[in-house]
Order: sequence, then C-alpha cells, then structure tokens
Amino acid sequence: MADSTRVDVADTETTSREAKGKAPLLATPPGLVAKGMAALRGHEDNRGGYKRGIAILDFVLRLSTLALAIAATAIMGTTDQTLPFFTQFFQFQASYDDLPAFQFFVVAMAIACVYLALSIAFSIVCIIRPHAVGPRLLLIFFDIVTLVLTTAAAGSSAAIVYLAHNGNSSANWLAICQQFDNFCQKTSGAVVASFVAMVGFMFLVVLSAVALKRH
Repeated sequence: MADSTRVDVADTETTSREAKGKAPLLATPPGLVAKGMAALRGHEDNRGGYKRGIAILDFVLRLSTLALAIAATAIMGTTDQTLPFFTQFFQFQASYDDLPAFQFFVVAMAIACVYLALSIAFSIVCIIRPHAVGPRLLLIFFDIVTLVLTTAAAGSSAAIVYLAHNGNSSANWLAICQQFDNFCQKTSGAVVASFVAMVGFMFLVVLSAVALKRH
C-alpha cells in the first residue's frame, strides 16, 4: 500500500507540472489587442493615402503630358511655308509631309494623344481605388509602349531638324533654315514639345512602378 501511495503522489505531481508548462503564462489584455488592431488600420490608411497621392500626381502629370503631345502634333501638322519669291512655274515651299520623318512624327504623337486621353479614365480609377493593381499594371505597360513610340518620333525628327539648321556637306544636304525660317522654328518647337512629353512619360512609368512596389 505504501508503494502504491508513493506512485500516485508522484504521478499527481508530474501531471501538475505538465499542466503548468502547457498553460499560457500571461493572458493578452483586450485593450492591447484593440490598440494593435487600431495601429494596423492606421498603417493601412496611411498606405492608402500615399497611393492616392501618387494617383493624383499621375493624373495631373498625365494631363500635362497630353497637352504637350497635342501641342507637338498640332504644330508639326500645320507646318507649311511658301517663300514669297516665286514665278509662274517655280515656287519654293516646305511642308511637314514632304519628309517621311515628320509624317511619322505626326502619326506617332497623334497615337500618344489618343492613348493619353483614354488613360485618364484609368488614372481616375486609381485615385478612387488606390490599392487596385490591374489598372496600374495596364497603365505602366502602355506607358512604356507609348514612351518608346514617342522617343522614336522625337529622335528621328530631331535629326531632320538638325540637318535643316546645319546641313551636311558630305551628303550634299543644304541648310534651309536661312530661307525657311518659319518652317524651322515650328518644327523645332514641335520636337522640343515632344521631348518634354517623353520626359513626362518617363515620370509616369516611375510613378506606376513606385505604386506597385509599395503594394
């Protein structure tokens, strides 16, 4: 009987120690849980505000880039100059459609204008729903495509404008800007506007990348 009693006491002590080891040492106060949830919600609100700020900046920059693209397209598309000294059989005229590079410029910048006008709706969606990923991915993809198109148009037209101003004796290119000064001024202004629009597209891509990274 004595041995049985000792075994029962030992088993009881062992079970008590195991129960103490498995029991939680401290209970989490309800107030601490509420504070943690409130801090988490505040962090999410801050992220939402940051993303909404990026979306608003994207909207403003998109409008500015659209204005520049429209200006570049309109200036180049209306570039035409006829010199005052001409005869019945000869007249000296310079127009944008005389050069394929300028024709490509007008078409490419017109495509950029149409895209920017359509993308404004998606930019507004990003303002309303700053955590939405789909519209942002769509914008960054087409922004990159339009950036490449705008860069090609601006670069090719800049080369023609340079030749018009300076000529090239090796290729027998004559500088025509001394005669067609208005033509050269308008084409130069259109090219400058396209380069500024190109920089706008670069910033749009960066903004979209930052918004997606913080998501």
